Amino acid sequence: MTEPDVSETEAPPLRWANLRVLWSFVYPHRWTLLVAFVLTTLTTAAMLTTPMATKWILDGLAESKPIAAAIWLLVGLLVVGAVVGLFQAVLLGKLAEQIVLDARTSMVKRLLHAPLGVLNRRSPGELITRVTSDTVLLREAAASTALEFFGAVITIVGALVLMALLDWVLLLVMLGTLVVMAISIGLLMPPLARAQEQAQAAIGRLGGVLEGALRAIRTVKASRGEGRESERILAEARESARQRVRAVRIESLTWTLAGVGFEGAILMILSVGAWRVSQDMLPVSGLVAFLLYAFWIVEPVTQLTQTVSLLQSGLVAAARIKEIQDLPEERRPAVVPAADEAVAPAERTPASPVLSFHDVVARYGPDAGTALNGVSLGIARRGHTAVVGPSGAGKTTMFSLMLRFLHPTEGSVRLDGVPLDHYDLDEVRKRIVYVEQDTPLVPGTLRENLLYNHQEAAEEDLWSVLRAVRLDERVRELEEGLDTTLSDSEISGGERQRIALARALVGEPEILLLDEATAQLDGLTESAIHDAIVRVAERGAVVTIAHRLSTVVEADQIMVMENGLCRASGTHDELLASDDLYRDLVAALRIATVSQQHRQLQEDGVGVS
Repeated sequence: MTEPDVSETEAPPLRWANLRVLWSFVYPHRWTLLVAFVLTTLTTAAMLTTPMATKWILDGLAESKPIAAAIWLLVGLLVVGAVVGLFQAVLLGKLAEQIVLDARTSMVKRLLHAPLGVLNRRSPGELITRVTSDTVLLREAAASTALEFFGAVITIVGALVLMALLDWVLLLVMLGTLVVMAISIGLLMPPLARAQEQAQAAIGRLGGVLEGALRAIRTVKASRGEGRESERILAEARESARQRVRAVRIESLTWTLAGVGFEGAILMILSVGAWRVSQDMLPVSGLVAFLLYAFWIVEPVTQLTQTVSLLQSGLVAAARIKEIQDLPEERRPAVVPAADEAVAPAERTPASPVLSFHDVVARYGPDAGTALNGVSLGIARRGHTAVVGPSGAGKTTMFSLMLRFLHPTEGSVRLDGVPLDHYDLDEVRKRIVYVEQDTPLVPGTLRENLLYNHQEAAEEDLWSVLRAVRLDERVRELEEGLDTTLSDSEISGGERQRIALARALVGEPEILLLDEATAQLDGLTESAIHDAIVRVAERGAVVTIAHRLSTVVEADQIMVMENGLCRASGTHDELLASDDLYRDLVAALRIATVSQQHRQLQEDGVGVS
């Protein structure tokens, strides 16, 4: 679908804004670009001198004068132009790649430091497209295009000045052609810009849909959805191709008009020039030199046309890149704690909570409903706390607040009695270690995954946590052991979960958040992990979002969430006796546990009747 007509009136200010964005990428390298401009000027000057040297030779032949100096001048111009052109090409290539690297560096850093809420509103595939393909378009526009434009302008201006010295009548013919071409190209640029912008947007959407389909490939295949997903992906590919073809048509029309205009100009120059030669108003050598300049102008004008086209793509890419660079960053230490807010070490007794919520209200957006609605509770400094409740009760929101993925709308979350915003973000996430429910593993080897939180851990520490999650024997069976690349080996869901938990246990976390770390484990391995959790709970806090009955029963404290509130807390026996919702949840968890055991036995190849 094309943009509405109103975009034509908005295009000029938008293009100027995008041009400023494009310049912002070039500005740090302005001195290198200036050197490239000087080299371009030298090569252009050498080229522009050649027709005059040719005229010198022709005049010498006509008048029987020595022409050796003119020939040596041509040879010298050729050598100088070649050497300077080579150095310019290398310098320009390095400059272009540095601009791309700078843009990618800034985007990657901003993406990885942006708040989760901002990232979740965008498709990962579309973000990847901006880091990869958009930066390639930026390279062409920010470096090559600028120099090509500059070189073309110098060539055209210089050639026109020298043409004026040769014959002003023929110059008027040439200028008339250039004016007509400039008007034609200017009229074609706005639709070309829109076509390229829509094509690039379609590529971004294609990346997002493809990434989502590949991430859910098991579900896609199991649901016989290959055809549907292919059609969704290819619909965006077809839209991008349609807009690219539209852009190609406009570009081709532009080049065709330019070619026809020049051919007409050459014919006019030949006709008028031949007449002026016959009238002794212009020497033949002057006509030859003028024609050489006219032919040489064809290339820079065509280059200008292509440059403007590339510039349109680069402006679109620059604007898309700038959107990523303008993403907000996570708040780091927001405030220096006041003296009365600090908690003295002596006051951090075993009885005082390590984490506490004080009338916390939380939303995921200004217009969103409340995910937590005035929650006040405390997490014991030692022991195992389970958080239970129906879907949407606010369990995950509590974890997001503890890790500062989300910030309270009202109230405060406190660590050792001090609001989390008074801590450095790195310190918070060093003390609070998180294991996700989906248990993603970072690309790389098993060793790199285990060392992800604590790079300084010794190898014995790694084997210790592997033994704790019953993975040590499995790792020893691998050909490369700890240095096995996880993507190259078959890792089951349960093994991925155990690796993620082992990664969290390295460094003995003070506070461990588990989004049900035993959901895909068999009974024996679950028992081993429970032992590991118990050991952590003896010296620190373990907080679990519970989806299995065993997790709930063994917890020292259970918090029951409903509709963004903590409606009850206590031990398993206390809540069974006092809370109806908890009794219903326990019954549901008991059924879910039986179903999970049934599936696990089937995965292990054990017949279940």
